[in-house]
Amino acid sequence: MEMEQIRETFHVMTRRLGLIDKCGCKVSETDLSVIQSHILYEINKRRHPSMQEVADALGMDITTFSRQVQTLVKLELVEKVEDPQDRRVYMLSLSELGARVVIEISEQMNSYFQEVFSGMTEFEKETVIRSIQLLNRSLAQSSVCCSPVR
Repeated sequence: MEMEQIRETFHVMTRRLGLIDKCGCKVSETDLSVIQSHILYEINKRRHPSMQEVADALGMDITTFSRQVQTLVKLELVEKVEDPQDRRVYMLSLSELGARVVIEISEQMNSYFQEVFSGMTEFEKETVIRSIQLLNRSLAQSSVCCSPVR
């Protein structure tokens, strides 16, 4: 497969997954961007993570990340608390509403992927998943991962 075909395949997949949409999803009457959804997911995965920890997990600079967190705090989805041991560090957690939103997003995504994979055999599904996992490992080892290509 030529590089142009590979690139086109990724462009189409990105559009179909909705990763270029400004609004990633609508949950509980709240429009969330894709990155805000990812932030909620990462906070939910960890127990009271620091802002830096979540920003690093997402590969975001702290300034951009901080603006997104402020929006989520205003939406009452995230709580941001000063670390008592180090007042320069802020810890994040989901509010009760934020936890409900994460569950709703999870249910939406599970339903979406269930539909996407419904037309595949179990072997095809496993092959796709293993291939994506392999691609993710290769991306993580790439010298240009998470950096703009020049």
